[in-house]
Amino acid sequence: MKVLVYIEAKEGTPLQGSLELLSAANGLGEASAVAVEDTEAAKKAAEYGAKVVVLKTADTSEDAQAAALEGYIKETQPELVLFSGSQLGKDLAPRLAQRFNAGCVTDVTVIEKSGAGVEFVRPAYGGTVLERMSVAGSIQFATVRSGSFAKPEAAEGSVEEKEAGVSEAVKAKIVDAAKEIAEAVDLEGADVIVTGGRGMGDAEGFKLVEELASLLGGVVGASRPAIEEGWASRAHQVGQSGKIVAPKLYIACGVSGAMQHVSGIMGSKYIVAINKDEAASIFDIADVGIVGDVKEILPLLIEEIKNRK
Repeated sequence: MKVLVYIEAKEGTPLQGSLELLSAANGLGEASAVAVEDTEAAKKAAEYGAKVVVLKTADTSEDAQAAALEGYIKETQPELVLFSGSQLGKDLAPRLAQRFNAGCVTDVTVIEKSGAGVEFVRPAYGGTVLERMSVAGSIQFATVRSGSFAKPEAAEGSVEEKEAGVSEAVKAKIVDAAKEIAEAVDLEGADVIVTGGRGMGDAEGFKLVEELASLLGGVVGASRPAIEEGWASRAHQVGQSGKIVAPKLYIACGVSGAMQHVSGIMGSKYIVAINKDEAASIFDIADVGIVGDVKEILPLLIEEIKNRK
């Protein structure tokens, strides 16, 4: 299977979600990547083994990118085109799918080979169920949630620049963009995430989660109950109805381990769980489980880290 990955960049750096797509593509078949205009980001993606073609358009508007990608896809004939689940990815993928009269699956968390090609798994009904989908046709498009796949290991790749004439009129250009609060919380790109759940008790108890995350150079996460209590903003929510994450270290504090939350952290390399209920579901997936009152254990852990530092 020929798989094409779109490398989306921000300020010359490829998005974490785009790099993760390289791992997904490598596991499915013959992988290649394409970027528009941003050679610097393409070079960084190539450090992870990607063979990247940079389409030179002299225009980075969404209309120009869609037109350039359409021409390149016609030329290379991939069977699957993957986009990160960013706002731009969610805009480009369906536009291109319409031009090729093809199917487009959004918010994908798992891609698996099947007898008919590939199957996609994505959350539905607010993350309460997972649905499995397949798409007919010679080409398929999909947007993938960041954190669904691990970032690939460093390897030697290549970068090639290619002129891509854009013949269609550009209908719209972005003059300015307001930064969302959620963009300042990089859960998908974090190596360490410390998440607090209902077991933190109250907003004061949740501050222990924030302190531990700060000490470890990590990012604060929160389960749905903690968000609903107002202890953290929705930008910090981890799980099917929040962000899918895959850090090197995930510390779950007072999190019971509901299916919607657990399915959002399965890509984590190492999971530490702290909960006073020894039967809590979170212990089923934890590499290390600590049974006890999280509000007594976290201060001891914080003090030990401070001493070691």
